[in-house]
Amino acid sequence: MAKERILVVDDEDDILELITFNLSREGYKVFTADNGEKAIKIAKSEIPDMIILDLMLPGIDGLEVARVLKSRDNTKAIPIIMLSAKGDESDIVSGLELGADDYVTKPFSPKILIARIRAVLRRKSDEISDENTPLHVHAFIIDPQRREVMVDENPVELTYTEFEVLHFLAKRPGWVFTRSQIVDAAKGDNYAVTDRSVDVQIVGLRKKLGDSGKFIETVRGVGYRFRERS
Repeated sequence: MAKERILVVDDEDDILELITFNLSREGYKVFTADNGEKAIKIAKSEIPDMIILDLMLPGIDGLEVARVLKSRDNTKAIPIIMLSAKGDESDIVSGLELGADDYVTKPFSPKILIARIRAVLRRKSDEISDENTPLHVHAFIIDPQRREVMVDENPVELTYTEFEVLHFLAKRPGWVFTRSQIVDAAKGDNYAVTDRSVDVQIVGLRKKLGDSGKFIETVRGVGYRFRERS
């Protein structure tokens, strides 16, 4: 069965070989680039189904590659998973805010990377579904049309912003979002807000959700996510 095409971008030959070997074994068609300029050229010509992008590249770095690709109509929808050295929290945040879908820290397990790839590709496919369809996840039923939330069959009264934040996170379990991404989703790009006010919304949500508030997890140095597993 034909598999998706993946562009792997890294300036370390051993990393390129490791990822290429494991992806090819899973049936994916793999393109490689060892610098940002090549990555942009291949992405524009081949339009891969996903890009695995190292942040530390010679010449144009990974963040600039992501910025260029997300600004072009024919490449902006390509999912990106960033590869980052541990501790590069500011770069991870910048990458997520540019539109990257996930990140994996080095050193990494090939099995975990493949699992992340599958998850992102699956979620991208699921996003085609109707945004107004009630969302069933864990013990939650979130109905965008009625703007109602049920947890363990009990109604939960939320403010407009609390509902938007919960719905945004719950649509993509396991995805990590920065505070500014959450604000943009809940209020639009022009809403002035601080990191602290996002934290206040999350505190209020957790309190109203009771024991189920545990599903909204803090990712230190980055933002928040909705827990993927019960």
